[in-house]
Amino acid sequence: MNTAKQLVETIIKGIQEKKGENITVADLTHLDGAVTQYFVICQGNSPTQVEAIAGSIGDICRIELKEKPIHVVGLGTDQWVAIDFGDVIVHVFLPEVRAYYDLEHLWEDAKLTQIENVI
Repeated sequence: MNTAKQLVETIIKGIQEKKGENITVADLTHLDGAVTQYFVICQGNSPTQVEAIAGSIGDICRIELKEKPIHVVGLGTDQWVAIDFGDVIVHVFLPEVRAYYDLEHLWEDAKLTQIENVI
């Protein structure tokens, strides 16, 4: 059985593989009523890159952890793709859509960790 932390680390690898940027991990484990344990939020610079990041996350989690998402929404429009793994929900945004919804501040009591961009 994989832990939520292992899943987060693997998701980050999948994002970085496709040069996803500005990765933020929101730790919701200590918040009452949170819908999940972790949010992983990132962005791609085009709809094509958003779709590639989402695909990479699905592939690497399936290959390395034998994990599949419960639900994926937003493919096709590729402005905001949400990938639900149960204990971890991933949000892949275009920059302007990410700025508009500002999920990091929606859960402002969460511990936020910024992951450095891979060059």
